[in-house]
Formats: sequence, C-alpha cells, structure tokens
Amino acid sequence: MHDDTESCPPHMPLIGDMAPEFTTHTTNGPIRFPWDFAGHWVVLFSHPMDFTPVCTTEFLSFQSAYKDFKKLNTELIGLSVGAIPSHLAWIQSIYTDIDFNGYKNTKITFPIIADMDLHISKLYGMIHSQTSDTKTVRATFIIDPHGIIRTILYYPQTTGRNIGEILRILIALQTNDAFGVSTPADWMPGDLVTESLPQTNIDMQKRIATNNKNKQSWYLTFRDLPKTKIYEKLSKSPKKK
Repeated sequence: MHDDTESCPPHMPLIGDMAPEFTTHTTNGPIRFPWDFAGHWVVLFSHPMDFTPVCTTEFLSFQSAYKDFKKLNTELIGLSVGAIPSHLAWIQSIYTDIDFNGYKNTKITFPIIADMDLHISKLYGMIHSQTSDTKTVRATFIIDPHGIIRTILYYPQTTGRNIGEILRILIALQTNDAFGVSTPADWMPGDLVTESLPQTNIDMQKRIATNNKNKQSWYLTFRDLPKTKIYEKLSKSPKKK
C-alpha cells in the first residue's frame, strides 16, 4: 500500500489553534516562543527577504506605530529569510539612509527572526510554493496572551500591509474579549457594535419583544460602546510584569 504521508503538506496553523512553539535567534537576542511573551498579544509577521523595497517601508510603518501596539499590550516580531548579520545591516541602512512618509533616522527596535533553514516559515505556513520555495509571503499572525491564533492575514510579496488595519483588528479582538460584542463592517472604536445572536427560541422572542432603538431585527441589534469606555477597559487589561 502506498504511503502518502511524505507527500502531504504540513498542517498550516488556523485561527483558534495554539501558535506553534519555537526557539530561535533574533536581532534582539534569542527568544522562546510563546513562553517569553506570555501575557502579551503578539503580531508575528514575515517578509520575503532583506533589503527589499516594500519590506523596508513596512518596517518603518510598524516601527512608527510601535507605541500604539505597546498601548494594546502587544509585541511585534518580524521574520525574514536571512542571517542575523544581514538583518543588522538592513536595519542600520534603514536608520541611516531611508526617509519614508516623514520617517527618518528610524531605529528598528522590535526583534527580527533569522530563519535561514525556513523552519519557522514552514511551521507557520509562510512559504507558498506557487510564489517561491525560498521566500515567505507577507503573512501576519495575531496571537493572544494565551498563545492562541486569533487572526491570519496573507498579502502577496508585491503588496505592502496596512498597519492601521492590523491595529484596528487588535482593538476589535480585545473589545470582543472585554465586552462580549462583535464589530460590524468598517467598524472603528466609537462606532456601534453588535450584540451576540440569540441561541434559543426563548432568547429570540425576548429579543423581538425588546424595545431597543438600535434593534434592526432579532438577529441584528446594535449597541453603543463609546471609544473612551473601550480604551479605559483595554488600558486596564492584565499585563506581564
């Protein structure tokens, strides 16, 4: 009987999975993931290779928003299929040479993983063979403080990420956790949120009978959630000391 085990692709992490564990070297020293980041949210993002135009602009944009991520109890971890000396030379060049959208003399402070053997890239499904067998796509994983993958984004190598959207997703996820609500299309903090669906006929009838100005139907009821209330709650979220 033919064994197809070796020909089967490895399992790619999915939303709701525990983030695969790894130990590796970065531009900030060795890390053990996810143990070194317990209690924090993490944005793990990959780049095709060092010294590429789009990657350089993304590094500057991520770094410019670093304080915003920190306010959300979130750590950034970059990954590029290159050696540490190459990573260091690249971020030094970014500091001395690059001026993008007003970001100049920018020091990249978040760690960048060296993944020369592609171990982590393959572990996280960052290598898409129809694009390249040696370069990662622009994969982004948002991982919660319990090490669970909450969001996965894939961009092609030619298209830079929207860092503001990644921040928006983080706020939405944390708002969901803190208030038990969902966020509708194009939601921004301060906009109406949606109540959860009724799960029984009795709950549905109660929803129908409720006099609520924000009720569109039994299955779509909005709720006011002020921006100040969101940020006050998120700022009090437990953090690793």
